[in-house]
Amino acid sequence: MSKITLENISYVYSPGTPFEMHALEGINLNIRENAITGLIGHTGSGKSTLVQLLNGLTRPTSGRVLLDGKDIWQEPKKIKQVRFRVGLVMQYPEYQLFEETVRADIAFGPKNMGLSAQEIAERVSEAALLTGLDESLLDHSPFDLSGGQKRRVAIAGVIAMRPEVLVLDEPAAGLDPRGRDTILNMLRDYQQKTGATVMIVSHSMEDMARFCDDIIVLAHGKLVMQGRGHEVFARSRELSDVGLNIPEISRLCLMLRERGIPMDDGIFTVEQAEQCLLRLLESREQRTEGYV
Repeated sequence: MSKITLENISYVYSPGTPFEMHALEGINLNIRENAITGLIGHTGSGKSTLVQLLNGLTRPTSGRVLLDGKDIWQEPKKIKQVRFRVGLVMQYPEYQLFEETVRADIAFGPKNMGLSAQEIAERVSEAALLTGLDESLLDHSPFDLSGGQKRRVAIAGVIAMRPEVLVLDEPAAGLDPRGRDTILNMLRDYQQKTGATVMIVSHSMEDMARFCDDIIVLAHGKLVMQGRGHEVFARSRELSDVGLNIPEISRLCLMLRERGIPMDDGIFTVEQAEQCLLRLLESREQRTEGYV
């Protein structure tokens, strides 16, 4: 079932001026409920513009954004409520931290929702737990934390509003490999524990392959493909045509097949490749034993 649907969405920057630019053209897509969807595309493909449309931060030039089947702009005066339901975490969100303590920063969103002090305190503790922040850090200044911890504080501030949909623009950008894995594993755990709908924007094909159920591909402001991860990554030639590459492990498996090693089709994670190789080795050992 679709949580968010985009119907014939277009967005034009500076319309009617010499600087007019079509960022999105005729986008029709569905974001599946209770799943992690990855949004990929080269720089300038329209990814950031698209995610800003999902919670009404930006209004489309034409077309409709539907949340649970209802146009989010049907009642413009209620767009603030949509933003509580669809939480948006912008790129490098730690630069937007401003409160004196971690606790106060996480509480900022719930306070704007008009919740009671008790409810806010419960949500702060819940969000800290879901994002892996130790309770002992809540009364520290967010500016004393590591880069990865600051990122988690910023994400916790959105999670504390308990959005039905969580959208993150490059949530692992600028982090080292361990930090990337920590953030992305945290988001996967969060989705599994809460059942929320999650969208992750990233340029890393490896991250998308490992952590996302569904994949959406944009190129030059248009939808190129959408489907389950294995379906999208199987279309390696089409991805290459729009300036994207399949995950490195998929490329390696293709090379092995070309050399006569019967690797399975549709491998796009290291874990899948490992399982396939183990099966091949076990099969070879069984054949060898049969000749003894």
